[in-house]
Amino acid sequence: MSSKVAVILAWISTFILYPGIAAGASKLSELSKINLPEPATKIATEMYDLHMFVMYVCVVIFIGVFGIMLYSVVKHRKSVGYKAANFHHSTTVEIIWTTIPFIILIALGYPATQTVIAMKDTSTPDITIKATGYQWLWGYDYLTGEGEGISFYSKMSTPREQIRNEAPKGENYLLEVDNNVVVPVGKKIRILMTANDVIHAWSVQALGVKQDAIPGFIRDAWFKAEKTGIYRGACSELCGKEHAFMPIVVEVVEPEKYSQWVVAQNKKSEETAVDVNKEFTMDELKAQGEKVYAGTCAACHQVTGKGIPGTFPGLDGSKITNGPKAEHIKMVVNGKAGTAMAAFKHLSDVDIAAVVTYERNAWGNTMGDVVQPSEIKEFRN
Repeated sequence: MSSKVAVILAWISTFILYPGIAAGASKLSELSKINLPEPATKIATEMYDLHMFVMYVCVVIFIGVFGIMLYSVVKHRKSVGYKAANFHHSTTVEIIWTTIPFIILIALGYPATQTVIAMKDTSTPDITIKATGYQWLWGYDYLTGEGEGISFYSKMSTPREQIRNEAPKGENYLLEVDNNVVVPVGKKIRILMTANDVIHAWSVQALGVKQDAIPGFIRDAWFKAEKTGIYRGACSELCGKEHAFMPIVVEVVEPEKYSQWVVAQNKKSEETAVDVNKEFTMDELKAQGEKVYAGTCAACHQVTGKGIPGTFPGLDGSKITNGPKAEHIKMVVNGKAGTAMAAFKHLSDVDIAAVVTYERNAWGNTMGDVVQPSEIKEFRN
């Protein structure tokens, strides 16, 4: 009898409680700080509602099954005179506890399937953006739409002093970047995802997007933000030592503001364009190289260039930084297979030339030579 009641309660929870649960589920995000973030897209709202619906069904089943079990144990115990029933099976019960769970699974699976199908429909986007994962930052290329041709890198901007507990934590600790992904509200945005080195994952829960970025493959997802705001996420694959420091920030703005941003980005690109054939001075290269090193290399090799013994080699006095320039350039551009040294070919010719020059003339290294961007261009070719 207890099994019959349990499956009946589960059936009731699925088909009677669902309308009220689904209708109010999205409002619960405002009341809870430990649940999924408040959804900003239709897909994210459907995900949230499904999440809450399944949870409540599970709660009802749990309470029904274990409540009846506890009741049976207490009321039907031997000490109050009850005797165990003597039967082998009940065909009716077998049919019920097989059929009802099947119906529950269909009730759960149908809306989930509808949502998954909608998630995969990346057709007819208004804007297409390619997101490339690197250890440990994101590169973005606007492929179609008003911002076509815009490209930039986006890396965490949380100061290292906060990470080392040398300064108070900021409001968006580990979830802030130097360059936000900017998109217009109400437009369908298709994100093409790939990676340069290891498997990463582009994930922003409030937008309903979470997709692996795999080297050598292009995967895609989409979102259409229904309200302006800043939405934060992070790489959700264990992609290496700096995995925790690879955030994603999407800024959704009004179409007019987006157009202004596009104009500003294009102007910025023109102003920062550098002739790779220009001859830079040692001081110019070292100044730029120190900035690149602090944002890209210092996490492993340390600001002092001493590295982390047994984990990451030091650059102060190393054979690479004090050896032939060609080998040093090769190491920075291509990395080293089988080690934690990733390729940094995504950096510009100027940045690579600057950081190599800095490393060869910083700390105790006194090579006295410079590497010009034209040398990096020649090496790539």
